[in-house]
Amino acid sequence: MNRVGRRNDRPAAANLTTYSAYTNMCSLVIACALIPRLPLLAAIGERQGMLGRPVALAPETDGPQAVGETSGAAEAFGVRAGMRLAEALARCPSLILVPPDPARAEATWEQALRRLEAIGAAVEPGRAGEAFFAVEPLRGLHGPPEAVLARARRALAPPARLAGGPSRLCAYAAALRARRSRAAPVVSEQTSRSFVAGLPVEMLHARLPDEWERLELPEALERLGVRTLGELASLPAQAIADRFGEPGLRALRISRGAEDPLRPRRPPEDLSEWLELPEAASGAQLAHALSLLIDRLLAGAARRGRSFRRLRVEARLAGGGGWRGEATLRRASADPDRLALALAPKLERLPGPARLLGLRALELGPPASEEQPLERSPREERRGRLAEAVRQTRVAAGRDALMRAVEVDAGSRVPERRTMLTPFPEPGL
Repeated sequence: MNRVGRRNDRPAAANLTTYSAYTNMCSLVIACALIPRLPLLAAIGERQGMLGRPVALAPETDGPQAVGETSGAAEAFGVRAGMRLAEALARCPSLILVPPDPARAEATWEQALRRLEAIGAAVEPGRAGEAFFAVEPLRGLHGPPEAVLARARRALAPPARLAGGPSRLCAYAAALRARRSRAAPVVSEQTSRSFVAGLPVEMLHARLPDEWERLELPEALERLGVRTLGELASLPAQAIADRFGEPGLRALRISRGAEDPLRPRRPPEDLSEWLELPEAASGAQLAHALSLLIDRLLAGAARRGRSFRRLRVEARLAGGGGWRGEATLRRASADPDRLALALAPKLERLPGPARLLGLRALELGPPASEEQPLERSPREERRGRLAEAVRQTRVAAGRDALMRAVEVDAGSRVPERRTMLTPFPEPGL
């Protein structure tokens, strides 16, 4: 009986050890959802045949003179995202530059993030087309890590790639290699060190912040003879700090697998308004369009009386591509005049005629209620009653119950272009 009992105990102990190791591995799995070249795909649109040619995103108007996402054919010439425009054209004279459309890329990626959140994932977004989430909280819903990644892959659909690993870098590199495999790979903690050690230092471009990419740290490491992340991880921290400072130490920690915990985002509220513009709209027409968008955004029910702290004005250009500019207020406000003063200078940087103009609230402030004095003047009393009447009317009949006519183009022969209707602003805001 004792021998039989001993024989039965050994497999049980072995199974317990295996299950414990498997549980520990699952608790460390970070999933990476990746849509390669999403900004380039959004800018190209229906012209998918251009991906077989050397194509890259042109530099943004207000940004550095560096190319954006590149196609595989452009990478074959040595052109990569973040490279200076002159160097990219020198390496590939036949390089085709496509105007970027950041607004469209962001909208496409926002839809993908919401699909991931719909399956229960707490998503930490990175750059456009890149997101991370923990696998362990989803095991009770979808099963082991492979099943979780398969469910996320079905939610995103091709060309999305899914992979998992004990760190962001490990999961990202595995997702890059998961091109044709149907099953999403999961790199275990035991094999992660050797897996990361064999990665080239160019992988740091995807993990360092954008403001540090201008230092060209991976290129500097390659000139010093450091080719892989394993070679970088073996270097002493003091030498890295003396040569490269904080960016070098950040790269060293990444190569050694030391990363910050995941920071899932809070799902944003969709507070945006769009307006179609007449042909070659500029100057006063853009200013009138901006005031219309501000009035519509202030009249939206989703605002729930809150003020705005950070806004973004976006445009779809008539010649293709997009543009955007952000304005941050020192003090959150819902005053339409103050918002117009903060946003109007951004329109001067518009690189060309726009066919669509949009306004999006990026960050909301406290409710738009100013501290009232002990005694209100008759004018303030009248404005308060009028604001309350406007709110009650909109609650009963909707946002478009009260409108005002704004003169847009007085000299136009088309009556529809002379004036436009916009939501009547609430007095006192």
